[in-house]
Amino acid sequence: MTLMATETSQSTKIVIKKPNLYKVVFNNDEATPADFVKDILKAIFHHDEARAENITMEIHEHGKGVAGVYTFEVAEQKHQESIYVARTNGHPLNINLESE
Repeated sequence: MTLMATETSQSTKIVIKKPNLYKVVFNNDEATPADFVKDILKAIFHHDEARAENITMEIHEHGKGVAGVYTFEVAEQKHQESIYVARTNGHPLNINLESE
């Protein structure tokens, strides 16, 4: 009786997918002061004065503006922090997350 050996080879291909990104979108309202919006954009999103001013004008003129684009966890944290600061200061600022 003859035994036969079979040799097999396997290879695994690892694919690393980039995480989905989300936009933190500020929506215009008539109650939240522009200076307050700029302050949040600078403090939480780390924009300089000029960039914060541009985003604030975009929100005012187009009804919404993107504060930043991040992975979900970071976007959610900045969203929640911004809402908390707005509500603590009595402002109804409306902010959404949108997938990119």
